[in-house]
Amino acid sequence: MKKTLIAALVALPLLGGCVVSVNDGDADARWAGSDWQQQQKDNRTYIADLQLGTGFAQVKNSLGTPDFSESFRHQQDNYQVLFYATQSKKSDGKISKDECTPLVFADGALVSVGDSAYQALINKL
Repeated sequence: MKKTLIAALVALPLLGGCVVSVNDGDADARWAGSDWQQQQKDNRTYIADLQLGTGFAQVKNSLGTPDFSESFRHQQDNYQVLFYATQSKKSDGKISKDECTPLVFADGALVSVGDSAYQALINKL
């Protein structure tokens, strides 16, 4: 007991001002360093080359898990919206929808890209 207490008292001044970073390898790890900037650049490049009619599965396989997603059913159509980070304003590791580009799919095919397309869908519902 005394040895542990003495070791703690000796180590305490040595650790003063130190920062210990613990990363469990979860989602926050992808925001380390400037990786998030490269990821968003890659997302922008891929999205810019997308063709209307591209399949939902193909896009999801290429871009990976979206930052946000929504699903709607309107009349006989099923809509899915995937949001991918493309324009983060700061590197805080937190993404909001206004930092993402929405991809709108109807019945499994890409029908529109961008905020105005997403708003048109919302207004339609």
